[in-house]
Amino acid sequence: MAAASGKHKDTYRATAVFLVLTGLLYLIDKWVGFGHLRLPWVMQKDTMLLYAAIIFLWFKSDKSVGLILLGIWLIQNIGLVISLLGQMSTFLLPATLLVIGVLLYFLSSRG
Repeated sequence: MAAASGKHKDTYRATAVFLVLTGLLYLIDKWVGFGHLRLPWVMQKDTMLLYAAIIFLWFKSDKSVGLILLGIWLIQNIGLVISLLGQMSTFLLPATLLVIGVLLYFLSSRG
């Protein structure tokens, strides 16, 4: 049992940090209101997903959960990503998706 709890220690830590951050942001939003500060994006659902992705990438030794959350955030915000990339996104985004897909396929077939 001790080995199992040690194995998941970084997952618990990342989850705890995310819950504390979410709680703090929620309280600050209720007291001050991010909308009044012209920061309504701070409490949006997709921004919370980005917070979770960053926290899991930072605190968890296995980066797969953080990368999956980050990928979901990127898919949800593809318009923002394309607008930030500008004209470059015409070729860069599809090429990146192809390279990542091929790499994941070969990594999954090795095992």
